[in-house]
Amino acid sequence: MRILVATDAWHPQINGVVRTLTMMAEAARGLGAEVTFLTPQSFATVALPSYPDLRVALPGPARVAALIEDARPDNIHIATEGPIGLLVRRYCLRRQLPFTTSFHTRFPEYVSARSPIPESWVWAGLRRFHAQSQAVMAATPALADELRGRGFHNVALWPRGVDTNLFHPRALDLGLPRPIFLSVGRVAVEKNLEAFLSLDLPGTKVVVGDGPARAELERRYPDAIFLGAMQGDALAKAYAAADVFVFPSRTDTFGLVLLEALASGVPVAAFPVSGPKDVIGDVPVGVLDEDLAAACRGALAISRDACRDFALAHTWEACARAFIDNIVHARRDLAPAICAAA
Repeated sequence: MRILVATDAWHPQINGVVRTLTMMAEAARGLGAEVTFLTPQSFATVALPSYPDLRVALPGPARVAALIEDARPDNIHIATEGPIGLLVRRYCLRRQLPFTTSFHTRFPEYVSARSPIPESWVWAGLRRFHAQSQAVMAATPALADELRGRGFHNVALWPRGVDTNLFHPRALDLGLPRPIFLSVGRVAVEKNLEAFLSLDLPGTKVVVGDGPARAELERRYPDAIFLGAMQGDALAKAYAAADVFVFPSRTDTFGLVLLEALASGVPVAAFPVSGPKDVIGDVPVGVLDEDLAAACRGALAISRDACRDFALAHTWEACARAFIDNIVHARRDLAPAICAAA
């Protein structure tokens, strides 16, 4: 099976979407599926307003069509709702080709945080984008239920995984006062980092990541340590050196970083919102509380072994298998309609 994934998010970006697609494709090979990508690397790009480190592709319809036809895919999956995703969607609709999509990012909340555009308008646009999809893949049951409640159809679960070989417990010392409270992710307004940085906590607050809000947050919170963006073993070591992983976001649809922290043996402190609730639920590997400081202190008492054991159940092979199964089931469900039309 050849699957072409169209995505506006790609390397060198460092985010959950890119990591999910990359690791899923690698695991899918072992399941007999060949996953290739249509990405911004094939087009000219421009910097995204308010995100100068992120670049948006400027694709043309003819070039998109040629790349799809060269790939000769059996199935097409559209991972993002950006310029590439829009043109691949148009290609499929004009040729009456089935496709699947996935919902990764809460754009309505992100847009409303930066502009006066009502969330309802953005949700309406997203419904239209995904309306013709044979399967709209969502990472968690709560997100799937929310999408159905907002008028999305054909919603399917697509769980995430974690590389437990890369992210694992180890004895490390950053030379900072302990306990170390760590947050990892894009340093931007929608990540709600101020809710973490403003807490009165013992020890040291550490932020790994980069983004448009970094300079302002560094100025306002000089006692926090900002390490910038990290990948690979450097990132894994940063996790392992922490005592608690703090996830202040209220809008993330999943939070892959939660699994990375848990695989490193680091308990989670977060607000009781859909992302963290879906990842850890009632399992005692984190503390979810509207009092984030209380959650941070409570997480210090959690067993690191329990965190590791929890993460071991979330593999990229299971993620890839769910992705492939969703596509297979979508095509199977489509077959009666094709026969009826014939």
